[in-house]
Amino acid sequence: MKSHGARLQWLRWPLAAAVLVCTAWGAMALWYQGPATLAVRLAVMILWGGIGLLGLGAFVAKRWRASLVWLLAFAVMLGWWATIRPSHDRSWADDVARLLRAEHEGSVVTLHNVRNFSWRTPEDYDVRWETRAYDLDRIVSADLVLSYWMGPAIAHTLVSFGFDDGRHLVFSLEIRKEAHEQFSAVGGFFREFEAVLIAADERDIVRTRSNARGEDVYLYRLNLRPSQLRTLFTAYLEEGERLRRTPTFYNTLTTNCTTIVYDIARRLDPGLPLDPRLLLSGYFAGYAYDQGGLAEGIPFETLHARGYINPRARAVADGPDFSRAIRVGVPGTEDDVTSSR
Repeated sequence: MKSHGARLQWLRWPLAAAVLVCTAWGAMALWYQGPATLAVRLAVMILWGGIGLLGLGAFVAKRWRASLVWLLAFAVMLGWWATIRPSHDRSWADDVARLLRAEHEGSVVTLHNVRNFSWRTPEDYDVRWETRAYDLDRIVSADLVLSYWMGPAIAHTLVSFGFDDGRHLVFSLEIRKEAHEQFSAVGGFFREFEAVLIAADERDIVRTRSNARGEDVYLYRLNLRPSQLRTLFTAYLEEGERLRRTPTFYNTLTTNCTTIVYDIARRLDPGLPLDPRLLLSGYFAGYAYDQGGLAEGIPFETLHARGYINPRARAVADGPDFSRAIRVGVPGTEDDVTSSR
């Protein structure tokens, strides 16, 4: 039987590794959430790094009493981290300045703060927020939209609902950045942004990606029954209300544009499996295809090739036929295109 000292001898190396990880995490937390003044922030990070090195040395040298100093410092760090709370009261960027609010009357929902900006470039746009009414009994389709902005593995995920009058409404979970902020995937791990659910016209939220930003955008028809379409739409409204009532941090890993689609889809199929493609969002359409969620009987490679909308989006520009034009040739959307002519 190993002695108590031998067990501690083995334990010191995992503990030392834990100290390194926690010290690195704390340094990043201080970088993104520490004092506003850069000099003060760097000074606090250096101090924290020094405490981490002392803790590392204490664990490696088996100075267990000295290691309690690091544990106390880490407890203080966690206490500070717990004080960082999400808020709706900030100076927000124009495109995320308002929160979606829904009012229900029978099958009709009135949506306040539907975004319908006109984008010329990412920095040049006309601000327009609208109030719109939609009849849930008239939802006829839903499309998965993926917009690639950083290589083939990373895409922004949106869902667009179609109505029998030709209108489309898109839901998108996005970072709620402040007016002075820029998106940071790393910052998304460290409570830098709140989350916001945007409801928008396709000529706003899809066109800004395909035309103004030059991202590669793909559209896929979802294979859903009418009752499922209504359930999915209502689930988005419930999520928007939850975020309106309770500010929530965006998290690059756990609370993002793809995880919300997965979480809502589980209301339709609680057995949906976890998959690495939920994290590598650029491959999410392949995951949906494997689960029977896209147009059936057509190879995924065909759906992917014919779902690329950029040439059609640029050709139609900001015309009223934008939604019809981007669906030309997309499998499963033929009835949409025909009925809108």
